[in-house]
Amino acid sequence: MTLNPADTAFETRLRTDLPDAVFRPADDRYLEEPRGRYAGQAALLALPRTVQEVAILIRHANAARVGVVPYGGGTGLVGGQVAPDGPAPMILSLERLNKVRAIYPDENVLVAEAGVILADVQSAAKDVDRLFPLSLAAEGSARIGGNLATNAGGTGVLRYGNARDLCLGLEAVLPDGQIWKGLTRLRKNNTGYDLRHLLIGAEGTLGVITAAALKLFAQPARSGTALLAVQGPAAALELLSMARVQLGEMVSAFELIHRQGFDFLAEVLPDVRHPFATTPEWSVLIELGLSGGIDPAGALETLSATAMEAGLVTDGLIAQNQQQSDDFWRIREMIPEANRLIGSVSSHDISVPLGAIPDFIAQAGRKIAALGDFRINCFGHVGDGNLHYNVFPVPGKTRADHEHLRDGIKQMVHDLVHEMGGSISAEHGIGRLKVGDLERYGDPAKLSAMRAIKAALDPNGIMNPGAVLREIGYHEMER
Repeated sequence: MTLNPADTAFETRLRTDLPDAVFRPADDRYLEEPRGRYAGQAALLALPRTVQEVAILIRHANAARVGVVPYGGGTGLVGGQVAPDGPAPMILSLERLNKVRAIYPDENVLVAEAGVILADVQSAAKDVDRLFPLSLAAEGSARIGGNLATNAGGTGVLRYGNARDLCLGLEAVLPDGQIWKGLTRLRKNNTGYDLRHLLIGAEGTLGVITAAALKLFAQPARSGTALLAVQGPAAALELLSMARVQLGEMVSAFELIHRQGFDFLAEVLPDVRHPFATTPEWSVLIELGLSGGIDPAGALETLSATAMEAGLVTDGLIAQNQQQSDDFWRIREMIPEANRLIGSVSSHDISVPLGAIPDFIAQAGRKIAALGDFRINCFGHVGDGNLHYNVFPVPGKTRADHEHLRDGIKQMVHDLVHEMGGSISAEHGIGRLKVGDLERYGDPAKLSAMRAIKAALDPNGIMNPGAVLREIGYHEMER
């Protein structure tokens, strides 16, 4: 499928129909991604203010066969927001579609445009004494449209689910410029194919999300946080099971942290306070959201004592106030930033069945050691099986020194994940980084169906070309 560049003639046609859409060359902010693996090429930047303007832009791009790269907050970690090669695309930023259109507290629904920053969605919900539970490290700059387009995960998945589970309806522009008015607030709507779930997680390859009806929840009356030293990953899983038996769905987050994460913080972010006098090899960060009649500190103390008696926990700290809770969470939230400053050789966002986590960590560690001398920082949302398994150089080396080993490390990790029935992308998506991985590990029937859907909805291949599915002619796909 041949695309054309967003050239001067194309820009002139856009300006004729949309003189106020603020067209300009994309600056570096729109051509970079956080891990520095990809750099976008010079491109035309469009900043529409309404869904109608988005529709006009897409219709022009489809008619001219110009690629469109939807852009939210630019925080994606798999290169889905930048186009490093091919004809210069139009970058379509949703940042000016930034209104919370409506809130229905009694229905537990909030309607937000795609460009609303995630933290602002959370704040708007809090203003009406409700909770929007999607929470991740980039929430101060990530935008809700991008969160939905990538089916973002984060720390609350254990209790509340991924972004997909938090969305009731969507408004979106399809690749031919039609506006899909699916912004329903209904909880039950069994009327055929669900385009909402097709667009969520499609990473802008099937259309542009412009607004969403989001689920809200009651604010927990009380919350509690604990940082517990555990004997190892197997003990962490037993502790999770124990917590669920004692506390049920009140467990909001359950994060596994390896000692290497603390060491990296000490190395590059020394201002982050370390709570343990001696850093444990493995620890778990637990958060509870409780009803008004239950004391969170007491519930955590009971859990900790029971786990110590069972030999699962060796030490523990229970937050006595909000500041201590914030300090515990700051450790977890700053680990990705420390990773970025150290510079990984290869990073992996993977998931395996819960019972396979200890075996995966043990096997992967042995396999990495056989490849050379590396540091491994394994941490993540162990309550839902999602690990961030990242490989780093030892002190005195940089990731550039091991670049020749990067592909081999990634394949080794992903092969092991696949053998264990896991996923090579738990929450970050495919983007451009993992297109080859999807082809290698994806189910053939699923890939065939995905290509057929892409061909049906976007026959000219304009939507985020090169993301998720490789750019090849659809006649080639069908062979």
